[in-house]
Amino acid sequence: MPDRPSVLILGGLNWGAARGLAALLVPLDGEPKVSYLRIVDKYSVHPPTTYIGSEFPKVLEKDQVEYRQANLTVPTAVEQTFDPPEGVPPYSLVFDFTGDINFSRPEQIQINQTATVAYLCGKEAARRGVKAYVRLIHPFYDCPEKGAHDEKETPKPLGVAGTWWHETMRILGAMKDLNLVIIRSAFTYGPYISVSLMSNVLTVASVYGYLKKPMKSLWSPGKHPMNTVHTDDVAGASYALALWMAGLGRAEADRVAGETIPFHNDPAKVAEVEGMPPADAKIVAPLFNLSDDNETTLLKAGNTMCRLFGATFDFYNFVTSAMFRFRLEDVVEEINEAHVGAWAEMLQKSRVPCANTTLTAYMDVYSLQKHTIAFANGKLKSIVGYNLKRPQMTQEILREIVDKWKEEGSWPVLDE
Repeated sequence: MPDRPSVLILGGLNWGAARGLAALLVPLDGEPKVSYLRIVDKYSVHPPTTYIGSEFPKVLEKDQVEYRQANLTVPTAVEQTFDPPEGVPPYSLVFDFTGDINFSRPEQIQINQTATVAYLCGKEAARRGVKAYVRLIHPFYDCPEKGAHDEKETPKPLGVAGTWWHETMRILGAMKDLNLVIIRSAFTYGPYISVSLMSNVLTVASVYGYLKKPMKSLWSPGKHPMNTVHTDDVAGASYALALWMAGLGRAEADRVAGETIPFHNDPAKVAEVEGMPPADAKIVAPLFNLSDDNETTLLKAGNTMCRLFGATFDFYNFVTSAMFRFRLEDVVEEINEAHVGAWAEMLQKSRVPCANTTLTAYMDVYSLQKHTIAFANGKLKSIVGYNLKRPQMTQEILREIVDKWKEEGSWPVLDE
């Protein structure tokens, strides 16, 4: 593989992985790590049809960078995506950030937008003989609260989204000629990431600082792990794993880091979904957890975020929280009433216009549900030698995120 390979990024524009990795590979200041970078997703960037932040358009201006809008559910579009421009060598490294991240999508959409897209892209990458194919999996799982869980443990996939995101690991893992490495990520946060659980909670925490009231959770603290990872490390680990895989090949990577990917689906779906391996097939693929060293819990995240805005983090009493949790879908609007209205007031009072912000204080059912993610990160460190860039989620890092939103007019600037 050349020192500066040609690279292809698939998906991830809306939730930020593609943007963060592009900024790492072709920095605004400094030498690029790649000779050519193509980013492909279904969204437009001129004009943008999804939020892309204020820095990414500058990356797109670089000579080595191309953005292409394409529908990756169409086989011919996928094939054309892998055809490099004239004079550019075949893509050596491919990063697959595709898939529908909306937790409430019905099953057929998850099959089409997540499982099928992964199958088509992986199959084409295998046919082209790419040196490394990095697939990222979102934390749509439910971990046991006790301890941190390594890659040999497979927590239960959460809901329809979790079932089909998990299934993509089996679909891709069954392609033995695909130089696949899988990242199982914790909750992502970072600059210009507006569609994440952590960004949602950070926004709501600011509202309660504005209201000078405690922010309350429906869930008692307990252990309640909610492990996190900064987008700088999503980019950094993705690139490190790609280089690691390119130097080994699939067979050796399976030997060194392969894990059995168990079946968590309806066996009847095997005959219906193209590329889905049999329920009893043993699928082995290199798998790495990605989380920081913060050992984030609900209580720790709540305290860190609320203190940034001068608020406190608290919990409803048992009777109130039990009542809300039992009828969560019925009371979601009632729960949101106070902080959604206050966020709108904050935007209106801002000294910098925030008319186009995509940040919201509205917490949907998924955001209000209990989520437990506890992923041990030792394997990534010991086998790949990756050093975390943002090992802790601190108030300083969160302030940096908020300040960047303020600079671009996505966060209200209020008189102190």
